Amino acid sequence: MTTKETGRTLLAIGAHCGDMEVTCAAVLIKQRKLGDRIFILHLTLGEGGNPQMSPKAYGRQKKREAMAAAKFIGAEVVFAPYRDGELPNDERARRYVVDVIRRVEPTHILTHWRASIHRDHANAHAVVKDAVLLASLEGFVTKHPRHRGVKSVLYTENWEDPEDFKPYLYVDVTGELAAWKKCVTQYEFIKGGISSFPYLEYYEALAKVRGAEAGRRFAVAFDVDPFEKKQVVDALP
Repeated sequence: MTTKETGRTLLAIGAHCGDMEVTCAAVLIKQRKLGDRIFILHLTLGEGGNPQMSPKAYGRQKKREAMAAAKFIGAEVVFAPYRDGELPNDERARRYVVDVIRRVEPTHILTHWRASIHRDHANAHAVVKDAVLLASLEGFVTKHPRHRGVKSVLYTENWEDPEDFKPYLYVDVTGELAAWKKCVTQYEFIKGGISSFPYLEYYEALAKVRGAEAGRRFAVAFDVDPFEKKQVVDALP
């Protein structure tokens, strides 16, 4: 199948290289196999996360790792010009993301949940949420015409974004978990070479827990905005 046949383009927007891959690359891999077009926008490189390397050197490494992970998924990748720890929650950042949305024309956007212990994550959420609306407005002028085709915005489950996150949508990724491991271990920090936090073990265990909740072996969960939590039926199922 091709993107034209599925009608879906997914845009995953992370505050740092690795954020979207570790939380939802299994879903991106699955959707790519179904024929969807996949984009990943990294708002920063996350270059400040290695105390043994300068931000400049580690930024180069993170960019190489991000490109390798995107190639594994079959995704197209975009790198924003912002610095780790300094992602602004301002109109200039919104305009940048609006332009990416209008150029990519996604049907689905995946990004951070609103509450986080990391301000880059929280700012990414605020910027993306506003940018989705602004991208649809004809009066908000950028280099590209308006895009009104975003059907849903899904928020990923990140250990740094736990407050009030409530799993709502579960995606079965049982068949993609092995590929997800290969994808995320393109990053040194996921393999345990930098941080003491057990990223790989944590997110694999989380997928097992969400799978148990969903009646599957492994699953990835997303939250959505409260106004989207509704079902409309003609009669009780």
